Amino acid sequence: MPGRLDGRSALISGGATGCGGAAARLFAAEGARVTIVDRQEEAGAALAEAIVAEGGEASFVYADVSQRADVETAVAHAQARFGTPTLLFNHAGTIVVKPFLETTDADYDGLMDVNVRSMFLMTRAVLPGMLEAGGGRIVCTSSISAVAATPMEVLYGMTKGAVHMFARAIAVEFRDRNIRCNAVCPGFIQTAHGSREVEALSKLGVDVSDAAIAAAQGRMCRPEEVAEAALFLLSDAASFVNGTHLFVDNGFTAV
Repeated sequence: MPGRLDGRSALISGGATGCGGAAARLFAAEGARVTIVDRQEEAGAALAEAIVAEGGEASFVYADVSQRADVETAVAHAQARFGTPTLLFNHAGTIVVKPFLETTDADYDGLMDVNVRSMFLMTRAVLPGMLEAGGGRIVCTSSISAVAATPMEVLYGMTKGAVHMFARAIAVEFRDRNIRCNAVCPGFIQTAHGSREVEALSKLGVDVSDAAIAAAQGRMCRPEEVAEAALFLLSDAASFVNGTHLFVDNGFTAV
C-alpha cells in the first residue's frame, strides 16, 4: 500500500530529536525521502541511520538554520540526494523563559533567529524549487503560545505569533501557484524541550504542575501526535487546507 508521502523529497529543520525526530520517522515510513537538518550532529546522523536501517530513505545534514549559507547548503544537499524538496517542515525552535524585564537583547536576537529567521530562510530557499516542480507543501511549528500568553514567556509568544502570520501570509501569496502553507500548534509536549520549559516555569512560580497541565489539556502531548498533525497537513488529505493553524492541544485553547 503506498504511503501518504510516497517519493517526495522532504526537509525537516530541527529534525534530530523531539517532535522533529518523530516527524522524520513518520514521514519516512509514509514514503518520503527525508533530509534531517539540525545542529545536533550526533543525534541527527544516528536518526538518519536508524531510518535507513528500517527500510526508509533519510539523510542528515548539519546546519544552523538561522544562517543563510547553512540553509542553502542544506537545501542543496537534499536536492542532490533526493531531488527537489516539495515538502518542508519548519520545526526548528527554542525558548527563553524569564521575567520580561530581565530579558536581554541577546535573548531577543537568539530567539528571533531560531524561531523566525530560520523559517524565513528555509521557506525562501525551497520555494523556487517547489514552484518549478509545480507545487509544494509547508508546515511551520507554532504553539499555543501564539494565542495563549504564559507569564515569563513574552519573547517566545512573540516569535510564535510571527510564525502564525508567516504561515497564513505565505498561503495567501502562493495559493494560486499550488503552494499550501499551514501551522501546527502544540500545547505542552512530552519532550526534552517541553520538560525544560516546565522546569523553568516552575522555578519562576508559574503553576505547571501535573494537576495544572491535566486541567488545561488533559495530559502532556506526545511528539508523535504533533508529527501526525504535520503529516496530515503535508498530505493530499489536506488538499483544501491552507493558511490554517491546527492546534494539537486537546482543548487548551478552546477553553
